[in-house]
Amino acid sequence: MFEMFSGLGLWWSIGLVLAVFFVLAYEFINGFHDTANAVATVIYTKAMPAHLAVVSSGIFNFLGVMFGGLGVAYAIVHLLPIDLLLGMDSTQGLIMVFSLLFSAIVWNLGTWFLGIPASSSHTLIGSILGVCGAYAWLNHQPLTQGINVAKAIDIMLSLIISPTVGFIVAALLLFAMKRVWLGSKIHKTPQERLLVDGKKHPPFWARLTLVASAMGVSFVHGSNDGQKGIGLVMLVLICMAPAYFALNMNSRSYDLDRTQDANQRIMEIYQRNQSALSGVINFSAPATAQEELMTHCSADGVLQAMATLDARLGAVRTYEEMDLTNRREVRRLLLCIDDTARKVSKLPLPAKELTDLAKWRKDLTATAEYAPTWVIVSIALALGCGTMVGWRRIVYTVGEKIGSTGMTYSQGIAAQITAAASIGVASLTGMPVSTTHILSSAVAGTMVANKSGLQSQTIKTILMAWVLTLPLTMLLSGGLFLISHRLFGG
Repeated sequence: MFEMFSGLGLWWSIGLVLAVFFVLAYEFINGFHDTANAVATVIYTKAMPAHLAVVSSGIFNFLGVMFGGLGVAYAIVHLLPIDLLLGMDSTQGLIMVFSLLFSAIVWNLGTWFLGIPASSSHTLIGSILGVCGAYAWLNHQPLTQGINVAKAIDIMLSLIISPTVGFIVAALLLFAMKRVWLGSKIHKTPQERLLVDGKKHPPFWARLTLVASAMGVSFVHGSNDGQKGIGLVMLVLICMAPAYFALNMNSRSYDLDRTQDANQRIMEIYQRNQSALSGVINFSAPATAQEELMTHCSADGVLQAMATLDARLGAVRTYEEMDLTNRREVRRLLLCIDDTARKVSKLPLPAKELTDLAKWRKDLTATAEYAPTWVIVSIALALGCGTMVGWRRIVYTVGEKIGSTGMTYSQGIAAQITAAASIGVASLTGMPVSTTHILSSAVAGTMVANKSGLQSQTIKTILMAWVLTLPLTMLLSGGLFLISHRLFGG
């Protein structure tokens, strides 16, 4: 871990430590901002004591980060366009990370202070898009070159569709529960349960389900939102200490052989489907290795990039045998080849070819899309510890200010099961979603299904936060990036 400071110098080392600290601070704030949603229903319904609920939620968030994989982490990183990732130096990387993190932290703290269930995911994505747009403007490029538009559209669709699905599924689930358990005690609010039965806690099975689903939401929150922090730390490390983090230095000869084999297999897929891919790849260009370093990623010239990668990997047994220039170049080649493969995967090729392409893409990027264990553990600790503080404001909003009446046990169960399932599926498919928006919309869906009514002012506030988050965080992070670049970037 500490070898990354070798050769950096004092000020760059301080900058690197501060950048990682900022990411951990963002993830800590994310813990008490977003995870309050995971424990809101279980606390409000008195299924668990508050402090036991938040400690348990913190533990499950930690486990979610540890076992959640890296699909979402690199989905966030790939919001940045390939050319920006290829050409970014340490100064630009430092300015970019501080700009987007400052914007995300300020917005998260502001909405938390006001008790508004705003989305940390939405905030982070807006901040990233802001610095991407500012980078494009600074380099006199069209906005579409500064932002990975295809990836941004995919993520925004995910953020829009998932709350809608949460609303509908939670409402249908509550309808089903009321149909099956007609007149059951699970359809009472905590206040009604206390007045009628003189008991403070839900019925046993309702209580067990509420606790289990709350921990499920906490786990999948860690597996989704925690990965975003991992992606940010890796972005910092790759930009500022590329000698040790541009590629996974623990990779052995087998890993390089697997990468090289995947590269060759993908090229074979291209050769077999030339007629279908001629509009994307220039097959008339010779597939020969290039000596000059890559400055621009183009699908048109991917065959040369693949030949160059094959030559560079074939010359060594481990990445430790490469100098810094070659490590950075191999990373550029891997990113560019995978970017073209992603475009090809959207074309109407035979099903087996698409299945094979997806498999070889994973092998191709395995040594570039990774995270050291200490990074994963650090993010897991930051998110888990953040869970244990600052939860009261959001709990009150979710429990009492979305619906016109209090939340029943069955509503809490329906909302939490829906949220856990939706976020879990998103994590498995590598799509970042908002825990806040999914759970809030699921609660709203149960309120409508229960004919409890909605508090229009709260709904308007949440919707307003949803609408304003993206443009305001883009403006804040983009403006900060431009100002910082002018002051420090030369």
